[in-house]
Amino acid sequence: MEGNWALTKKRARLEQRARIVQMIRAFFIGREYLEVETPQRLPGNAPEAHIDAITSDNSFLHTSPELCMKRLLAAGYGKLFQICHCWRDGERGKRHLPEFTILEWYAADCDYRRLMDECEILLRTLVAQEHFTYQGETIDLSGPFERLTVAEAFEQYATLGLAEALETARFDELLTLEVEPHLGRRRPTFLIEYPSELAALARCHPERPHVAERFELYIAGLELANAFSELTDPTEQRRRFDADEAERRAAGKPPYPVPEKFLTELATMPEAAGIALGLDRLVMLLTDATIIDEVVAFSPELL
Repeated sequence: MEGNWALTKKRARLEQRARIVQMIRAFFIGREYLEVETPQRLPGNAPEAHIDAITSDNSFLHTSPELCMKRLLAAGYGKLFQICHCWRDGERGKRHLPEFTILEWYAADCDYRRLMDECEILLRTLVAQEHFTYQGETIDLSGPFERLTVAEAFEQYATLGLAEALETARFDELLTLEVEPHLGRRRPTFLIEYPSELAALARCHPERPHVAERFELYIAGLELANAFSELTDPTEQRRRFDADEAERRAAGKPPYPVPEKFLTELATMPEAAGIALGLDRLVMLLTDATIIDEVVAFSPELL
């Protein structure tokens, strides 16, 4: 009987993936993070204009474990990490799957700058030689990663400045098409200080309130992680949720219930920072894979 060659040919990368996951777990356990598991089916997710959840009976599959992990922070858990599957409707492409694996970690008494430092340490732990090659391009991890503000990135790479991109509602388009391809070449790039209107669940900078304490990590033009110092003001968070929900409904998307338990407990959450890192994309980079299908056992088309 012949085997399934589509599965067989993935073996080397799946073995590498398993080793990478084991190293990640050891890294966080060694830094005294507690590994947790949170429910994957929720009454509702945080409303986001460009992310759609998948329904499950009268609930939703989580798009991120973020809300539950922050509730654990509010309950007194200081350092947490989780590796889990998440679901987002309509996401399918060379770098996207509707069901994907995410690594999230959170730390109390921490800000986004400390998370950048921790990202650098994690990646150097996973790549012993302090460099690797992706699609013929050598990525150097030995020195400090580049830290580039969103405004600087638009000034350098986009046909419009940041202010005009926001005013004309072309921010996402220009970021994707003109800015991102230049980021993380030769060494990783932290794209930092997003405009406050794109803060999501992030805290605004105390001295420059027009920007948020948020960053995204790029390597070889690929977005790998999204992180921020956490917003802990439930009134402001509710206002943002309401604005995002209004934008969703204006686009004809189905309504989401307000995550009331999260908002109630947010007031007791300490100053903290958190990050979501795409594990499948990380494995793509470290195994020189061209498409995400090569680093997961079963893509949707194999089911």
